[in-house]
Amino acid sequence: MTSPAPKADIKKRWSLIGPGIVVAATGVGAGDLVATLIAGSRFGYALLWAAIIGTVLKIALAEAVGRWTLASERTIFDGWSSLGRGLLPGAIGGRLNWAGLYFGLYVVIWGFVYGAAAMTATALPLAALFPVLDLKVWGMLSGIAGLSFVWFGGYGLFEKVMTACVGVMFVTVVGLAVIVTPDIPALLTGLWPTLPQGSVFYTLGLIGGVGGTITMAAYGYWLNAKGWQGAGWMSVMRLDNRVAYLVTGVFVVAMLIVGAELLHAAGIALQGGDRGLLDLDQVLRERFGRPISILFLVGFWATSFSSLLGVWQGVSLMFADFTAHVRGRAGDETVRGDRSRAFRGFTLWLTFPPMALLFMDRPFGLIVAYGVLGSLFMPFLAGTLLWLLNSDRVPREWRSHWVSNTLLAAAAILFAVLAGRELINLIPS
Repeated sequence: MTSPAPKADIKKRWSLIGPGIVVAATGVGAGDLVATLIAGSRFGYALLWAAIIGTVLKIALAEAVGRWTLASERTIFDGWSSLGRGLLPGAIGGRLNWAGLYFGLYVVIWGFVYGAAAMTATALPLAALFPVLDLKVWGMLSGIAGLSFVWFGGYGLFEKVMTACVGVMFVTVVGLAVIVTPDIPALLTGLWPTLPQGSVFYTLGLIGGVGGTITMAAYGYWLNAKGWQGAGWMSVMRLDNRVAYLVTGVFVVAMLIVGAELLHAAGIALQGGDRGLLDLDQVLRERFGRPISILFLVGFWATSFSSLLGVWQGVSLMFADFTAHVRGRAGDETVRGDRSRAFRGFTLWLTFPPMALLFMDRPFGLIVAYGVLGSLFMPFLAGTLLWLLNSDRVPREWRSHWVSNTLLAAAAILFAVLAGRELINLIPS
């Protein structure tokens, strides 16, 4: 049902901003910050232009998800369900097309592996700040905290906590960039596109990596949870989206500055993945002292925990919608909302089975499946948005024009190239 649109008062619109902050905070994880740091440490400011292009592409992708949701008044999974007939005979098979089958396989395997990764990432700064408990214990407690939060809390509280985490991230990350004293003339030279030797895939990864996950598709669900329904909310959604991803762009530029100024000149290398931020913590402690180190670890925790919360809430909503379609009850809010059995079941799936991975090396076969399915999601999202938003599934006035189509096509090609590289890396040498 369409909800009343806000009046044109710009102050009113600014006060409504929220879902975009949620999706941006969820998409920027500790691993993304490390990737940006490593790019800055290896190539200085040379890849700044790539970070800016990446921000523009994420704005286009999230805007497309929001535009589909508001213009069609349907969820993204409703759209995917319309892309082809059912694959198999029977009640369930007839409702499950190729897109639904891919999403179902992807979200179950991805959720299992991501659950362990998110708990570990959130535990790393906690174990550094409070070494009284083991890393695995902090990880399990983090998962249970996320489960409890989304199980008992509603969207309003969730958005407030996510916004607070973004505030902590912003102060920490931008504060670090100020402390290390950026070289402004050198920074400005990074606006001109160049490709230093050996930087091609770092460049593609920087464009495609930060703020780009399955939770971009959850944006539409958070719009509905906020109460934004119908095309009358389009201008508010676009403002919300642009502000959120401009904040993401600031994070990326700030971490690039830290990498360029603190690590590049000193030739300091970081570990890949979330643990690279512990290396940075050690550098900060030696250079600026323990107080700055503690503030950084708090920001590290806010980055990781906001991603965990966003996935526990947003991807669980998507899974509940998937389940509702499979059961033939797509319009029934009791089987697709955040109080449904499917929603709560998926939060349990994200929390408890992945704890086993905290105590063992992850099985090779599972990692291959996770890598294959995960690498294909972003080209899948960009490609299906191109399909949906250029069809009669949305009113003509809200279909994509050349700018949106160009950016979505560029995103689809970029993510397809990154997916190809990921798949090649999975092949044993």
